[in-house]
Amino acid sequence: MKKALAIDVGGTKIYNTVINENGEIISEIEKRHTPKTFAEIESLFKEIIKKYENEVDVIAFATCGAVNNTNDGILGSTGNIAKEYPTMNFKSLSSKRVFVENDANAAAWAEHILGASKGMPYSVMITLGTGVGGGIILDNKLYKGKNGAAGEMHFKMRTDKHRKCTCGAYDCFESYASGTGLKRTAEEMLNNKDVTTYDVIDGWKNGDAKMTAIHDKWQNDILEGLIGLANIFDPDVLVLSGSMAEFVDTEYLTEKVNSEIVTTPTKVVKAQTGNYSGMLGAALLALGVKD
Repeated sequence: MKKALAIDVGGTKIYNTVINENGEIISEIEKRHTPKTFAEIESLFKEIIKKYENEVDVIAFATCGAVNNTNDGILGSTGNIAKEYPTMNFKSLSSKRVFVENDANAAAWAEHILGASKGMPYSVMITLGTGVGGGIILDNKLYKGKNGAAGEMHFKMRTDKHRKCTCGAYDCFESYASGTGLKRTAEEMLNNKDVTTYDVIDGWKNGDAKMTAIHDKWQNDILEGLIGLANIFDPDVLVLSGSMAEFVDTEYLTEKVNSEIVTTPTKVVKAQTGNYSGMLGAALLALGVKD
């Protein structure tokens, strides 16, 4: 059975493990802090690959940043990682084949093959974390757009330049639906810059009226984005993943989405493949595993 060394690269953490073509994790999951400099990141990649290279068939990266359609390079800026990171020559890291995919796209593929959207030809996955990521499956294929950058969740939620987003534009879905967006909603509703997402979630869980109102406003901002995505893609399912997905009511969202869309009925569900979905999806893509 073929195996992949899967490496998940984020701005703060790098994970790696070995995964077979059944989507089974068959080695220890190693975790390291992401180095600050490009040279240190490249050196760490080489160290990890050297350790496992002889026992796998392919090296599979799930990485922050949009990835090109030849799956060997990053298209542009990736945020909180060394600024030179997009220049990484992934092919040079190993004598084995090296495959690279965006982490949200990889996670969407993991859900499609193993998780909440398994058996469904059309799905959109939205990752709710500090920011918002996305992955789109159309007709059982990962949709990447003409150059590989599709799935960015930076469509407009309003037009009055209310909130500046991490992308540099204003009022993107990410700036409302993310964990950061929840904090900003809380700041505005409470007129308090010191409030945290933890304050909101703890208060919401304990029935605090103000924190519940903030949570509900945030959840309805997510709803507005889901309605738009459902109208554009007519998916079988909308999959919510990421650390903030735990705090949404998918039954409520499903009911509200279907009451407003002009396309055919869909459903909103939570992801099932967990924290290592990026590695799983990148490995399955690299190994050519399809449903």
